Amino acid sequence: FAYTAPVREQGNIYKPNNKMMADELSEKAVHDVHTKEIDLVNRDPKHLNDDVIDFEDVIAEPEGTHSFDGIWKASFTTFTVTKYWFYRLLSAIFGIPMALIWGIYFAILSFLHIWAVVPCIRSYLIEIQCISRVYSICIHTFCDPLFEAIGKMFSSIRATVRKEI
Repeated sequence: FAYTAPVREQGNIYKPNNKMMADELSEKAVHDVHTKEIDLVNRDPKHLNDDVIDFEDVIAEPEGTHSFDGIWKASFTTFTVTKYWFYRLLSAIFGIPMALIWGIYFAILSFLHIWAVVPCIRSYLIEIQCISRVYSICIHTFCDPLFEAIGKMFSSIRATVRKEI
């Protein structure tokens, strides 16, 4: 008797047997993680940079000590526009190189975590589990009877406290 492997009705997802599944796969939009749509309005959705300094965090005039309103407005505008354009200039010059450096750094970090740290920890936990069983057997074999005997010896001791006047 020759054994033939059963064929799935839907086929393999990589090589579909039927036309319907092939059409489904071609109709599905495949989204690449690297080219996903990014939000150009909310660029800090996880609020990582809520501590970035604004004008009010740096310059504040207390009650009773105010400069001219025009000076205050001009100072605010100068600070805000200078910060805005220098940030844009610095990000234009250093943004892509820094993104490259941070990308390489986090790639190395991810690589080490996936291929070195986690396997080492898993290996350690497997090895330590064997040692912990041997240690547990030794403790239960030698220490439990000793401490139980000492406990029984001291359990017959009665202490009373009296206050004499």
